[in-house]
Amino acid sequence: MTFRVVHEGQLTRSFEVRTGVRQGCLLSPLLFLIAIDWVMKQATSERRNGIQWTLWSQLDDLDFADDLTLLSHSHRQMQDKSSEIQSASAQVGLHIHQGKTKLLKVNTDCEEPIRMDGEPLEEVDAFTYLGSVVDKQGGTDADVKMRISKARGAFIQLRRVWNSGSIGYKTKICLFNSKVKSVLLYGAETWRTTKGTMKKIQTFVNQCLRRILRIHWPEKIRNTDLWQRTKQQPMEEEILRR
Repeated sequence: MTFRVVHEGQLTRSFEVRTGVRQGCLLSPLLFLIAIDWVMKQATSERRNGIQWTLWSQLDDLDFADDLTLLSHSHRQMQDKSSEIQSASAQVGLHIHQGKTKLLKVNTDCEEPIRMDGEPLEEVDAFTYLGSVVDKQGGTDADVKMRISKARGAFIQLRRVWNSGSIGYKTKICLFNSKVKSVLLYGAETWRTTKGTMKKIQTFVNQCLRRILRIHWPEKIRNTDLWQRTKQQPMEEEILRR
């Protein structure tokens, strides 16, 4: 690649650069963002291949660093946009990792694949984007299920803490909030919750709290008393506040 820079108000002659910035260089993320921003503007400048977001605006893509999600209404639009981004990326020395690129179709009978370099992209029923599960159903059930599973794993890893008699329950609750509930509620701001999903979330939390307080069958405690003892809010209220 060749570059030109402005020095003392004058544009220098072009010179070749064969290496990038050094590992850990503070300029690296800034330069990458400049490059990827240019790529996306080149590929979506005409604003014709996205989805209708509001009456007057269109949504072409979702971006966070190098994690990109392209949105289109039709197969042709998606193929055109993918090809444009691939071409623009190549101009600045960026290459799309085909093995990490997935295709998710929603409400369509089209079986045509999206191709890059002549090779079809893998079609999936769901994928993970920024830690959240996106599936063709369009809801949050799959993401909530995955969050509960990860939170349960975090809770099990701390079983020695929960079983310890030398650690006070207040400390245990603090650990539960920071180590388990934080995993459970990751991305909850974007959830479209239903009574069914809220019940699953609340049931999991209640089970954890009972385990921490060592309340086992046949001993019983009302949920309101459980939340009061552990200074917890109902999960529906907590999620709405986020």
